[in-house]
Amino acid sequence: MKRGQAAMEFLMTYGWVLLVILIAVMALAYFGLLKPGDQLPETCFFFPGLGCNDFKVTNDSVVMMVTNGMGINLENVSFTVDGVGPCGGDTSQIADIKDGVSKMFIINCTQLPDPGSAFRKDIRVAYTETNGLDHMKIGSMDTKVEEN
Repeated sequence: MKRGQAAMEFLMTYGWVLLVILIAVMALAYFGLLKPGDQLPETCFFFPGLGCNDFKVTNDSVVMMVTNGMGINLENVSFTVDGVGPCGGDTSQIADIKDGVSKMFIINCTQLPDPGSAFRKDIRVAYTETNGLDHMKIGSMDTKVEEN
């Protein structure tokens, strides 16, 4: 009987400790201190040689400052947001980017994202090299939608 009582007291003590920890975590979540959406890392990546220096998603557009570091001039460069939903299928203007030069691209959204929401989309890059070959590659963008 004594071993059973010791085991029961052991389980009850740790059970109460786990209950207190669970209540504390629930209270932190209830008061908004545990919002994983606020901790969203902001990343923009295309492929080696084409850098995404700065980027921003607002409630009506996706803006990117892109630098060509590929060692060749790129022609007919455009960016398209893949998928459905906010900005899905929308495309930027077409422009040329000389080697070593930065250029701003703006994608105007037809389906507007909500300010404060997460924006996790693949971005399709279409371009033509100076030798005439067409290329299409996929990058990604993870950020939070800002207000204008």
